[in-house]
Amino acid sequence: MSGSDTSRYDVVVCGAGVAGLATARAMSELGLRVLVVDKQHRPRPVAKGEVLQPGALRVLRRWGTARALERRNAVRLGRLVVRGPAGEALMALDYGRLPEGDRSLVAHDHLTILDALSEDLGPRVELRRGVLVEEALRDSAGRVIGVLLAQENRRSTVHADLVVAADGIASRLRRAAGIDGRRLDYPHRLLSFEITGAAWRPEDFSAYLTARGLRLAYPLPGGRVRLYAQVTPEELRGLDSAQLAAWASEMLRGTPALEPLAGPLRESLPTRQILPVFRLLTPRLSVPGLALVGESAYAVHPMAAQGMNTAITSADCLSGLLAEHLDRSGALSPGVVDGALRDYERRQVPALAHTARTSDNAARMVTDLSWRGRLLGRRAVRHTGANPRLLRAVTYNMAGLGPVRLTPLDRLHQIGLLPDPRAHRVPDA
Repeated sequence: MSGSDTSRYDVVVCGAGVAGLATARAMSELGLRVLVVDKQHRPRPVAKGEVLQPGALRVLRRWGTARALERRNAVRLGRLVVRGPAGEALMALDYGRLPEGDRSLVAHDHLTILDALSEDLGPRVELRRGVLVEEALRDSAGRVIGVLLAQENRRSTVHADLVVAADGIASRLRRAAGIDGRRLDYPHRLLSFEITGAAWRPEDFSAYLTARGLRLAYPLPGGRVRLYAQVTPEELRGLDSAQLAAWASEMLRGTPALEPLAGPLRESLPTRQILPVFRLLTPRLSVPGLALVGESAYAVHPMAAQGMNTAITSADCLSGLLAEHLDRSGALSPGVVDGALRDYERRQVPALAHTARTSDNAARMVTDLSWRGRLLGRRAVRHTGANPRLLRAVTYNMAGLGPVRLTPLDRLHQIGLLPDPRAHRVPDA
């Protein structure tokens, strides 16, 4: 590889997914010069990261990104519902009971959300694709001061006061920083379908609790439906088209509420995607000069629709703390950055840990197929759904407006081992 050059920015963001673009957008609000790099030449269409919670939408409204999504016909959803196979509501999180302005989720295609985030990055943000981050650069004290990039036949050195690792679950920068990032896989996969031409589609974000696990459906723009089906890692291996069609018919027989999707589902079988499902929570979010944002630090089961949302709120938190440490000149320095990084870690580590627990509990409630998991999960759904106080707490947490912490006593109320005398004591929104 030949050729090299050196440049300087205030911030270099590694990764141009939701986490990276949100970080660049947040940093542009501070008037900083930002470089965003991504190893992919173009964003990949993936069947995830399509539902935005109110906590993230608060940030996107401030940036104007929410309006950009509305112009692209985003779908508003009012509830997140756990249902039985026939469609009966077992536990409904009613977002209409949240504070004014926070009373809906928004659904759109992942690529459209990326496009909306890219729309107004500002003149001080530069985005380069097809660029690989080879390593982090350090000074004599070990502080991260930039990155070494490779693009085609050239290497370049970029110096920056702040490097942001938004490079995903296999983050090279996280490993270089020596931060533990063990991915824990769930024992199932999610099969994703994009269904078009259906005469029926769900009106909300609906998780169906079936004998074979989770079936998750929600509407997308253009009359489309996103459908996820929980499968074992080997369930579809080696099936031909006829066997796949038989599998789909069997799945729908186990979820009668989704029977209206039968014909369009069969047509969508050739374009299905199978997604690994995992969780990750790092014990740290920074080292001097470097911050982790998004899946480099935190990943959860998509059933609770939390991963993309925490990436956006983490980016906003990081920029807000950086703004607090800036002096009147607005100039960055290693001292300013590292002070903000210490505050970022103190604030976000417990916040992400709480959201991770909430997401994991919600996912296991509907995906654990062991006899113990089925028993506890169904009891938790039923008793939480019948308890207005707990239902409000769970809704706030899912919406990203918490944390509202549940005590060990609350957990006993959730599975019906103790009656809750405070069940109807619901504070005002």
